[in-house]
Amino acid sequence: MAGTQRAMVLHAPGQPLRMETRPIPEPGPEQVLLKVHACAVCRTDLHVVDGELTRPKLPLVPGHEIVATVVGTGARVEGFAPGKRVGVPWLGWSCGQCRFCRSGRENLCDTARFTGYDLDGGFAEYTVADARFCFPLPAACRDVEAAPLMCAGLIGFRALRMAGEGQRLGLYGFGAAAHILIQVARHQGRRVYAFTREGDAKGQAFARELGAQWAGGSDTPPPEPLDAAILFAPVGALVPAALRAVDKGGVVVCGGIHMSDIPSFPYSVLWEERQVRSVANLTRQDAMDFLALAPRVPVRTEVQAFPLSAANEALQALREGRVRGAAVLDMTAVG
Repeated sequence: MAGTQRAMVLHAPGQPLRMETRPIPEPGPEQVLLKVHACAVCRTDLHVVDGELTRPKLPLVPGHEIVATVVGTGARVEGFAPGKRVGVPWLGWSCGQCRFCRSGRENLCDTARFTGYDLDGGFAEYTVADARFCFPLPAACRDVEAAPLMCAGLIGFRALRMAGEGQRLGLYGFGAAAHILIQVARHQGRRVYAFTREGDAKGQAFARELGAQWAGGSDTPPPEPLDAAILFAPVGALVPAALRAVDKGGVVVCGGIHMSDIPSFPYSVLWEERQVRSVANLTRQDAMDFLALAPRVPVRTEVQAFPLSAANEALQALREGRVRGAAVLDMTAVG
């Protein structure tokens, strides 16, 4: 497909994205060419732009929560007719051959490639993606509402699985992922306790609107011990705080790709079979399972839409904690 497109491009960490005119890419043999309708703005994008994730492809088009329609296919692609709406997540390619891929852990693939990091992503009008990592989306979701499902939803869902079956769940950091995950947890009959920045009355009220049993500052102990806690805020000091909040045998799941250093803490807060574990990326099975579950909950995302040209403003709003729900670039918005 000949022609040009607009894209927001990162040339060096710590610099604003630049609006550029680029050729529309050609799909490879196993890729689809996608017309992007919406792309959510993730904290991982912020880590990439700010240089906290240190090996991005440069220049880079960020964005890995893509909602798009197929407009072209490579020679070996089947089952993706033009006009089909799909979502594209963070994991954009895996080898299928390493010990992790062979054991159902493609999220840990030795040579994995990630959308908006190793591969150009969705802060653009068009992109290409490996057809194996494109997923049909729930029909009821509008494009801007579906976009946060592709990372905030998927990574949150994987983190929830790692948290186990406990009924008392703490969520530290009430942003895009937590506002989706609380809906899933409540659907499963769990009691949710939301932890925000100290003094964030709006965030705490938002959590209560979505069914939180309790909401308070991250330094405040919950009213009862937790069975599990999931950390979405990239703050290492929250790890010992969460360990102190979980009951014996409880688990603390770190849901982000980057976190500040974890301070030392006494062994006593880990003792009694408490666990700390991390979530890395996602598998295609996670995507299929979550996208099948989301309409049954039903998950409703709250979004703040920005035009493509305002990607830097969206990143700054996320950086400053001014987004209620998820920030999304809407390619149909004027700007």
